[in-house]
Amino acid sequence: MQSASDQPEHDYPDHWEADVVLRDGGTARIRPITADDADRLVSFYEQVSDESKYYRFFAPYPRLSAKDVHRFTHHDFVDRVGLAATVGGEFIATVRYDRINDRGLPASAPADEAEVAFLVQDAHQGRGVASALLEHIAAVARERDIRRFAAEVLPANTKMIKVFTDAGYTQKRSFEDGSVRLHLDLEPTDRSLAVQRAREQRAEARSVQRLLTPRSVAVVGAGRAPGGVGRTVLRNLLAAGFTGRVYAVNAALGEAGGTDDAVELDGVPAYPSVAAIGEPVDLAIVAVPAERVPEVVADCGEHGVQGLVVLSAGYAESGAAGRERQRQLVRQARSYGMRIIGPNAFGIINTAAEVSLNASLAPQMPAAGRIGLFTQSGAIGIALLAGLHRRGAGLSSFISAGNRADVSGNDFLQHWYDDPGTDVVLLYLESIGNPRKFTRLARRTAAVKPVVVVKGARHSGSAPPGHRVPVTRVPHATVSALLRQAGVIRVDTVTELVDAGLLLAAQPLPAGPRVAILGNSESLGLLTYDACLTEGLRPLRPLDLTTAAEPADFRDALAAALADETSDAVVVNAIPWVGENGATEFGDGEVLAASLREAVASAPAPTKPVVVVHVEMGGLAEALAAATSTRPTPPDRGTAGAVATRPPAPPTPAAAGPGAAPAPTSAGPGAAPAPTSVPAANHPTGPGAPTGPASSTTPVAPGAIPAYPAAERAVRALAEAVRYGQWRRQAAEPGRVPEYEDIDEAGAAALIERVLGGEDAEPQGVTLDTAQAGELLARYGIAVLPTLPAPTPDAAVSAAARLGYPVALKTTAPHLRHRPDLGGVRLDLASEEQLRAAYAELTEVLGKPEELQPVVQAMVPRGVDTVVRSAIDPAVGAVLSFGLSGAASELLGDTAHRLVPATDRDVAELVRSLRTAPLLFGWRGSAPVDTPALEEVLLRVSRLVDDHPEVVAVSLEPVVVAPRGLSVLGATVRLAPPPPRTDLGPRSLPSYRTA
Repeated sequence: MQSASDQPEHDYPDHWEADVVLRDGGTARIRPITADDADRLVSFYEQVSDESKYYRFFAPYPRLSAKDVHRFTHHDFVDRVGLAATVGGEFIATVRYDRINDRGLPASAPADEAEVAFLVQDAHQGRGVASALLEHIAAVARERDIRRFAAEVLPANTKMIKVFTDAGYTQKRSFEDGSVRLHLDLEPTDRSLAVQRAREQRAEARSVQRLLTPRSVAVVGAGRAPGGVGRTVLRNLLAAGFTGRVYAVNAALGEAGGTDDAVELDGVPAYPSVAAIGEPVDLAIVAVPAERVPEVVADCGEHGVQGLVVLSAGYAESGAAGRERQRQLVRQARSYGMRIIGPNAFGIINTAAEVSLNASLAPQMPAAGRIGLFTQSGAIGIALLAGLHRRGAGLSSFISAGNRADVSGNDFLQHWYDDPGTDVVLLYLESIGNPRKFTRLARRTAAVKPVVVVKGARHSGSAPPGHRVPVTRVPHATVSALLRQAGVIRVDTVTELVDAGLLLAAQPLPAGPRVAILGNSESLGLLTYDACLTEGLRPLRPLDLTTAAEPADFRDALAAALADETSDAVVVNAIPWVGENGATEFGDGEVLAASLREAVASAPAPTKPVVVVHVEMGGLAEALAAATSTRPTPPDRGTAGAVATRPPAPPTPAAAGPGAAPAPTSAGPGAAPAPTSVPAANHPTGPGAPTGPASSTTPVAPGAIPAYPAAERAVRALAEAVRYGQWRRQAAEPGRVPEYEDIDEAGAAALIERVLGGEDAEPQGVTLDTAQAGELLARYGIAVLPTLPAPTPDAAVSAAARLGYPVALKTTAPHLRHRPDLGGVRLDLASEEQLRAAYAELTEVLGKPEELQPVVQAMVPRGVDTVVRSAIDPAVGAVLSFGLSGAASELLGDTAHRLVPATDRDVAELVRSLRTAPLLFGWRGSAPVDTPALEEVLLRVSRLVDDHPEVVAVSLEPVVVAPRGLSVLGATVRLAPPPPRTDLGPRSLPSYRTA
C-alpha cells in the first residue's frame, strides 16, 4: 500500500501525453510515468550500458533496487514528475524532475526550482530523444510554477551537456566538485523558440523523406488475381522502375517465399505477412479492408517498417465509427514509431531517378521535374497529374493524402522547404488543420520558393468528411488574406493552380508590373491589354506584328522586348497565319516555337518571364510543352541505382484486368517519352533573390516558355508571379514593429488584472464599459472622444454645455449603433435650440429615450469614416482588420486583414489593399487624409493585443480620419482569459485521444 506521501496529489495528467517526431524521422510517444510502469522501467534499465548508468548516477550502478523502482515510478505530478519516451509500448528514455529549495533539498511550492535528470537507452542516443524530453518536461514544470532547472552532469558526458546548452534557454554554468552545474531559466526565449522550430523542421522533413525514399516496399493486400487496389499499386511500382526491392504480401498465400516453391506476383516474391519476408522493409502500402488494418499495422510495426501508406477506406469519411477507427489507427502506428499517409489515400510518387517510386493508383509515372504537388483528394490529384502532363510540366514528388490523419501538408512544406529537387510547391487543400502553423511554415517556404494554394470546401461551413480539424471562427476571406500576407499565392481553381505552377516552374520572377505585349492579332493584343489592367498590371501599348508576320518577325520582336528596359515581362500572342495562296500554313506551331526559344536563348540573361497566348495554333502548345518539360534524361538503369534483386517491370500497367482500382485511362501523365531538355526552374534575379536552403543554382532552361489558350489565364498567372515577386523582395527587408515611448504596458496589465479578477476570471470574459475601454486604450496612446449620456433633453443640453458646441446627438441602441443610414445621428448642432429639436425628432421617429440610449459628443473635423478591429481565434491567432465604415463596405466584404504583431510595412499594405482605398488618397479631387496617423493607430492596436493576450477583441468604430489627424469616436474592448498558445508549447503531433 502506498503511503500518504506516495498518493498522487493530482489526477493523471493525460494532457501531458504527446507524440513527437524524432531527428531521424521516426516517432515516439511521451507520457507521464506511473506506478504501473515498474516492469517497463526495470527492462529499460537493463538495456542501458554501464557507461550511461555511470553518467546518470556518478557511480557504478548495475541495477535498480526495489526502492529505486518505487521512487522512479511514484510521482505526485507536481513536485515530483517523471516522463518516458516510448516506442512499441517500451521505454527508450526517461526524464524526471524533483522540486528543490535554495539549499538543494526536496521542497514544495512556492519553491520554483527543480533538479532534472535524463537517461536515454544507448540504441536510441543521437535521435534527439533527450531534446524532445527536455522541451516537454520544461513545459510541465512551467505549468507547475517551476521557473528554473538545475542539472549536475559529469564533464565527460558531453552529449548531455550539449542537450542543455543547445536548448536556447537562458542558462548559467559552473564547475563544482568535479561536475558541471547547469541552471536553466525555463521562460521561452526567441532563441529557444527558434531552436525548437529548427528541430521540428529537420525532424518532420526527415520523416517525409523516409516515406519518399524507401529502399524497399511491401504491398500488403496484393491479390493473386489481376485487378484490385493492391495488385494495381504493385504493377504501378514495377512499371515506374522503382530502384529498390519490392515485395507482395497476401495473408491467403500461406507460408511461401525464400524456397524453391516460392510464390511470385508479377515477378516479385510474395509472402503471407511482413514478418515472413525476413528482410528490412522501409515502406508498406496497405490495401486491405479496414477491419484488417490493425493486424497489418502490428505486423509492420513489430518488424521495423518505417512508414505506411494506407489506401484502405472506411475511416473518418464514413461516420462516427470510422472516426474512432481512424484515431486508433494513428495511435497504433505512432506507438511503433511509424508515420501514416492516409487513410483513404491515393498514394505517393517520387520521380527522382535514384528512387522512381510510384506507390499510387496513378497508372503512369509523371515526368520528372521540379514541382512538388500535395492534394487531399484523389480525384483532384488525378486531374492535376493529367493537366500538368498535358502542359509538359514535371513533378519532383506527388502526395494524395486522403484523410491526412497523420502526415499533412505542413509536413510536406517542411520537406520541400530545403528540398533541392523542388522549386515550386502546389497544394490543393480542403481543410487546414493548424492554420497558425501552416501560415508560419508557408511564410518561411515562400521566402525561398513559390507556394501556390487552392482551397476547396470554402463555403460549406465545415470540414470535409474525414478531416479532423479545429473549428475556427475566422471567415474564409480572412484566412485567404493571411495566407497572402505569408507570401502564399492563393488561387481559386485547379486550372489556375496548374497555370501558375507552370509559369513559376519555367520562368524567372518579374521585376515589376510592366508588361510588353506583342503578336500577330490586334484584337488578341487588346484582350491581353484589358486583362492586364484588370489584374492590376501596367501593360505597354501592344505591338501588332500584323497577320503577315512570320516566325522570324516574332523572334526579332521578342528579342527586342527582352532587351527593352521599360518592361518586366512579355506576353506573346499568336494566331494561325495565312500563306500566299490563302490557305492556313500547317506546321507553323513548331516553327514559331523554335523561333521564340531562339529569341529567349539570345537574351543576355533570363530576367523576364515570357508567356505565350495561342489560338488554334497547331503544334505550338505541344512544341512549347516539350521545351518546358522538366524531365531530365533518365539514367541507365543498369549502371545507376539498380538493385539486382528487383524483378523486371511488366510490359504495361494498363493490363490490370477486371476489378482494377479506378484510374484515368487517357490523357494520363507520363505517356510521352522523356525529352532531353535541361530542367527548367524558377530563378528570380535582382533584389530579393532567394538565399535560403532551397535556392537552386541551375539556370532557367533556354526556350522554356509556358503556353495558354486564353489571354485571361496567361495574364492571371503572370499577375500572381508579379505579386509574389514583389512580396519576396519586400520579405528580404521586412518591416519593424515600432516602439512608442508613451505606451504604459504595466499600467494596462494592472487594469486588465483588476477587471478580470485574477484567478477568479470568468472563462467567457467581460466587455469593458466606456470608461474602462477608454482608460485601457489611453495606456497605449489611443484617445477615444468622450461621450456623455443624454437620457433626457435637459441632460443632453447639460452635456453639450460641458463639451462645447457644435455637438452630435447619436443613438447607441444595438440595432441602431454604427448605422447612420437609419437616421440615428444628428450632426453639427450649434445651439441649445437645435439640440432640443433634434432630440425631439429622434425620439418621435425612432422610439423612447430608454430604447434609443442617446449620447452627446463634440464634433470633430470631417474626414473618412473607418473601422479598426482586432480579434483572437484559437486556431489562427490575433488578427488585425481594417475597412471603411458603412453598409456598402460591409456588403462588399471590403475588409483587409493582417496577423498580429503587424509591422509598419504590414499596416501600410493593409490600408492600401482595400478596393475603396482611393477614398483615403484624394479620390475625385477630395483632400487626402492623414494615413500616417491611421497607420499609427493600427500599430498601437496591434501592440495592445500582442502585449496582452487577454484583450481578445477590440473594435474602434468609427475612426474619422481627417486631412490632419484622426478621431476615435467609439470603442469596444473585450477581455477574457487568454486562449492557449499551442504554437509556443513543446513539439508534438496532433493528438488523437479518444476522450
